[in-house]
Amino acid sequence: MFAPVAVLAAGAFAVGTDAFVVAGFLPQLAASLEVSETAAGQSVTAFAVAYAILSPVLATVTARLSRRALLVGALLLLALANLGSALAPTFAVLLVTRVVAAAGAAAFTPNAGAVAAALSRPEARGRALATVVGGLTVATAAGVPLGGLAGQWLGWRAALGLVAAACVVVAGAVCVILPALPGGSPVPLRVRLRVLRRPAVPAVLALTMLGMAATYTVYAYSAPAMRAVGVESTASMLFLYGLGAVLGNLAAGYATDRWGAGRVLMIGYVVMAASLAGLGRLAGSQDVPVVLVGLLATGWGAGTWCQTPPQQHRLIGVAPGEASLVVSLNASAIYAGIGAGTLAGGLTLAHGVAVTYAAGAALAVLALLLVTATRRI
Repeated sequence: MFAPVAVLAAGAFAVGTDAFVVAGFLPQLAASLEVSETAAGQSVTAFAVAYAILSPVLATVTARLSRRALLVGALLLLALANLGSALAPTFAVLLVTRVVAAAGAAAFTPNAGAVAAALSRPEARGRALATVVGGLTVATAAGVPLGGLAGQWLGWRAALGLVAAACVVVAGAVCVILPALPGGSPVPLRVRLRVLRRPAVPAVLALTMLGMAATYTVYAYSAPAMRAVGVESTASMLFLYGLGAVLGNLAAGYATDRWGAGRVLMIGYVVMAASLAGLGRLAGSQDVPVVLVGLLATGWGAGTWCQTPPQQHRLIGVAPGEASLVVSLNASAIYAGIGAGTLAGGLTLAHGVAVTYAAGAALAVLALLLVTATRRI
């Protein structure tokens, strides 16, 4: 079942590029639409909050649909929304199209993870989930920096147009390669959300949200954050962040199957906190070694994206009969964390980039404390 999982990972790459690409050309977008960089960053918040709200709702509304039809439709909706964003005449219109894009992403990502898990043997489930999440991490490694470069060379509108084209191509591949899988029986949302009564589920979701908030406090404002440590080429550091994300995600998939989720998460949050604290310590310093910044950016990415496979694994383990729902709830928690982190970053940025880094590191330490308290889940 390698080909279906691989094409789902390609879809996750397209979705991830769309979700994260704005960070790569935030200054250009802000200047073009005549808003501040802080205000422009709230387009990431709008996407994230809409995703967090829509993910469980769409999991209920689309329950009857064939999984293949749902995934293809979600990618086509994402393509249409990106085309709308590329043509947006005002920031208000851009925000509306980002909400529509969030609907497409919210319909695709959790279902892609659930389908990958369903197509895999239990002993290989962690690796299958890591492969799909790998599409998101490759987007941070290649899609976002390339989008940032496209934004610089061709303009941010052209960059979003390229994302729309990628979504259409992947939708065709999903239609051809993914086997036909039926939907499930429709279950009211209030019944589905009874899974939250299991104490383990909200504990895991809270950790996901906290971990993503930690990294997005800085990541959404990566251009000024990198300038503060003496790096003008944000794309190069985003590439290294993404490289770390890919390596951390893949290692986490194998390590989770072998040693368990709790240990993997603890290591990840230590690495994330140390990397953000190190970058904060360098902010404003003179003649900062670019190699050191690159190493810290790589560790930051690895610590961030090693958390998703073990978190999904934990949730499916405590609610195996609700795999699609709990994965969608985890995706909601991811984007709720992104929204909260982006908001926190915007609030702290006015007090200096070092404060923004410190806030991200503090949230990573809180995540470490929470996973220590809940590692037996």
